[in-house]
Amino acid sequence: MSEDPDSDAAGGGRDIAVPMELYKSITVFSTLFAVVFVLLAFVMFDAATLDRSFVRGLVQDAFGAVGLGVGGQPLTIAFALVGFAFLTTGSGIYIVGSRFRAEEMGNAKNEADET
Repeated sequence: MSEDPDSDAAGGGRDIAVPMELYKSITVFSTLFAVVFVLLAFVMFDAATLDRSFVRGLVQDAFGAVGLGVGGQPLTIAFALVGFAFLTTGSGIYIVGSRFRAEEMGNAKNEADET
């Protein structure tokens, strides 16, 4: 078995080398989606904690138009869970997006060993 530092057996196989154009696209869009999901999470947390939230008012009006009166604790829990789901999704997108690197980029672990 060879001692390739980029192999999974050596523990360094977390980075995925892709062409530079694909790397740029992945970096831009993964960061964009991660930021959007995190912002949506905070909007949901705001709706869960404030009775006068814009989003909470919209949801209550939508349920009221159908004839359902939803409010109080069930709505708070639903907003909090949706906010947590958005937050973990945004974090996951950012983590997966940060695993990519361009083929032209060196590996910092390999360069540190050479000096």
